[in-house]
Order: sequence, then C-alpha cells, then structure tokens
Amino acid sequence: MSEPTDRYAAAEDAHLRSLTAAEADGDERTIEAALRPRSLDEVVGQSRVRAQLGLVLEAARRRGRAPDHVLLSGPPGLGKTTLAMIIAHEMGVPLRLTSGPAITHAGDLAAILSGLNEGDVLFVDEIHRMSRPAEEMLYMAMEDFRVDVVIGKGPGATSIPLDIPPFTLVGATTRAGLLPGPLRDRFGFTAHLEFYEPDDLDRILHRSAGLLDVPITTEGSAEIASRSRGTPRIANRLLRRVRDFAQVHADGVVTLPVAREALELYEVDESGLDRLDRAVVDVLCRRFAGGPVGVSTLAVAVGEERETVEEVAEPFLVRSGLLARTPRGRVATPAAWQHLGLAVPPSAAPGPADATLFED
Repeated sequence: MSEPTDRYAAAEDAHLRSLTAAEADGDERTIEAALRPRSLDEVVGQSRVRAQLGLVLEAARRRGRAPDHVLLSGPPGLGKTTLAMIIAHEMGVPLRLTSGPAITHAGDLAAILSGLNEGDVLFVDEIHRMSRPAEEMLYMAMEDFRVDVVIGKGPGATSIPLDIPPFTLVGATTRAGLLPGPLRDRFGFTAHLEFYEPDDLDRILHRSAGLLDVPITTEGSAEIASRSRGTPRIANRLLRRVRDFAQVHADGVVTLPVAREALELYEVDESGLDRLDRAVVDVLCRRFAGGPVGVSTLAVAVGEERETVEEVAEPFLVRSGLLARTPRGRVATPAAWQHLGLAVPPSAAPGPADATLFED
C-alpha cells in the first residue's frame, strides 16, 4: 500500500474518534439510513445540485434509458451516498454498493459488473482509491458497456470480451483531484456538494428530530445547527447526543439551555471546534507565538499523529479562517488569537482572504 493511502486510512481511523468527525462508523450508518431522504423533493439544501440532477434523471426517464454516469464530489458527510440512493429510487432500479478500497484487482470489478442488470445503479464510494488495473477496466465498461477479461498469464493469456448491460455508475469522492483525467471525463454529470448553511441544517435537524421522536425547540435546533460545521452528518450526531443529555438531565426536550449545556459537556464550542481543534489553535498561538510551525511539530505538541492533525483538524480550521497553510508551515490568523481571547500581535498571519496566497 502506498504512503498516501496509508495516511488516508490513518486519518479515517482518527475521524471515528471524534464527535465532530464527518466520517461515519458501522453503527452510525445504520442510524443514518433511517434519517436519509428518499427522494429529491425531501432533500434539504444543495438546491443547484438538486435542480441539475433532477433534470438529468427526468430526461433519462423520458428517453427510457439509464442516466449518464454521475460523479459526486465534496467533503464527507454532505450526502453523496444519499444522492446515490435517491438516483436509484427515482429511476426505480436496484442499487449496488461497493467502495474503491474494496476493488483491489480488475477481477473484483469484473465480478461486480457481470452481476448487473440493465439500468442498475452501481455506487462506488471513494472511487479515487480504486486500483489502477480496475480503473483501466472501468474506462471501457463506462464507455462501451463491455470489459475484456484476461484468462491465464504470459504468452498463453487469452482475452475474453464480456458484454455488460447499460448501467449508471455513481462515483463518490472526497478528493476529486486524485481522480485520473480519463476516468473523470467519462462521467456525464459532475456535481460538487457544498457545506450547508445553518438555516438548512436547522431544517434537517427538525426533520430528524421528528423521525427520532425528539421534542426540540426552534432555539435548541438553531444552536445545534450553528455548531455542526456545515455538515448534516455532524448535525444529526450532535442531535442524538443532546437528546441523550436531555433525557438524563432534563425533561427530554431539547431547548436552548439544554443544547448549550450538552454541547459544552461534549466539548463542542460555539464555533463548532472540538477538543483537538482548540488544542491545535491554543498550542499554535501560546507555545509557538502564532507560527509558522511544521505540522509534525504541531502534532507532537498536541499529542496526536501527524495524519490526525492534517486530515481531521486542519481542514476545518483553515475553512474557519483560524489557520493558514504557508510554505514555511502553519500560522495562526488574527481570528485564532481573537477566538482564544488573546491580543492579536502585529506579526499575526493575514486573514483568510490573503492566506490563500501562501497555501502549499
């Protein structure tokens, strides 16, 4: 396994240790399934993607053909798997699910493709992590609906063409830049999912609370939404933890005071930062005078692995304008000092608008 793949796997493990992680473990996926919208009309937010995808599906229905292949990109927890399920539901066809890391050989992909029926939707999560031989086989399958299966090795090897019924591939990736150009170009429709606005998260929380039979006030829902990092998966996870607190320490109703007290217990502050996020910002400002400092040094200072800091904490801190990545290392922005209640030194890094000039 290559070093980038090792680092990504380690980061995934770290995600699962955090309440505000956007990744989901096995138990949480079961709970998520009950909260997922079943149709495009039930999806909250992502209005541009919904309109475009709805047009693609309606046109395919009118033609009586399978929709074009769809690529969904964006950070974890924004609904890529949900949209894949909705595509299959809207078209009235079965959904086959797999993941890029599970397809390690071309033969694995050939076995999956040969089991498809006409019109089926094949969902490949983290498609950028497929093996290269499988990717090359997928090119022909997507374009010509056939694959060549090689039997044997060396001079005696034989290639057997295998026809595949027309199907729709839905690929999901958190790192679209790692997809090879030939694979990316074979998708007929590409959509990038954006982080959600607090108002949209508030609507999602009210819907989830109704499905979970959790009494919640408008103020309580808004408080959870404001701390959910723009991610529905995190919002639903925080809702369940606040529900637990309300049932044990209150009357079961998620109100504003209950939500604040519960989230304080779980160390999720008003900006959505968790323990690790605050530790990184605190060490960067107090111990290293705002930087620049290398990510490995930062990781040692907070007692975490480099991959955990780089893949779990850093993206949200950069997006929040609290940290900037420069060629010399990570630096704290004026907003980071202000978040800690400290005076901003004259040497503080530029704000988010200028920080992009220095990104590595």
